[in-house]
Amino acid sequence: MLPKEQYARANGMMQMAGSASQVFAPLLAGALIRPLGLAGLLIIDLVSAAVAIGALLLIHVPQPARTEAGREGAGYFLKEALYGFRYIFARPSLLGLQTVFLVGNFFSGLAYAVLAPMVLGRTGNNELVFGSVQSAGAVGGVIGSLAMSAWGGPKRRVHGVLLGWFCGSLLGQTVLGLGQALPIWAAGMFLWTFFSSFIDASNQAIWQAKVAPDVQGRVFTARQFIAWVVFPVTQLLAGPLADQLLEPAMAEGGSLVPVFGWLVGAGTGAGIALLFVVNGLLAAMVGLGSYLFPIVRNAEDILPDHDIIAV
Repeated sequence: MLPKEQYARANGMMQMAGSASQVFAPLLAGALIRPLGLAGLLIIDLVSAAVAIGALLLIHVPQPARTEAGREGAGYFLKEALYGFRYIFARPSLLGLQTVFLVGNFFSGLAYAVLAPMVLGRTGNNELVFGSVQSAGAVGGVIGSLAMSAWGGPKRRVHGVLLGWFCGSLLGQTVLGLGQALPIWAAGMFLWTFFSSFIDASNQAIWQAKVAPDVQGRVFTARQFIAWVVFPVTQLLAGPLADQLLEPAMAEGGSLVPVFGWLVGAGTGAGIALLFVVNGLLAAMVGLGSYLFPIVRNAEDILPDHDIIAV
């Protein structure tokens, strides 16, 4: 529906809509929960979903022409379901890009899973501070998406992915761990989501340009599975890692306080803060270190655009 030169800008606009909803929806829900109650909010949720589905039913979505990739992936249900994985594994550059997300998401997800305990633990369960940190993240996503929509991202989109991972992890996730007060936490969360907009929009633009439209649904589903499969693992690991290892070690008089106390302090939440710092540095190295691999660094040159293949 769009020329490929506009993919990154359009993806930025789409992300802006999602980020904006995270800014305004919690505020609106908080204002309506008392007069309408939970049942009223659920009714609004159902009605809004029905409107969205109804709008889709009224819109004609043009179907892409069948390509060689589409014919190759056609067949029985299981074959079509697995085709996306076959497509990615047959193209090392696409697999390399998703490996960046797989590893980066592991380090980022491990920290993000315990963001709330860190902030609440270091503020005496101050929910207002935690809500403000989350709001700063939503605002960062909106502004990052606006910037991406206006600029369109770097000409070589792989830089938006790899440098986005580096900057977002170093300036966002690591700063969150170093902070011990709202201003630093808000700044870190803002920068984390700001650069995430560049990462996601640039990556989506690469895949939209390289993957034939008639197989994008299957390939993109497989791609998301590869990127997100680590999140259940991080949810399982983060709690025990923080509660049983890092928090006791960073408590007052803990074994790691003499080594890292100058960096993240000591006491409740300090162990999780150390987790943020370490994993932020590791995630940053994933982005920067990926430049060492030509199949990732030169992915846009190695893989031809799908419209060139069609010609």
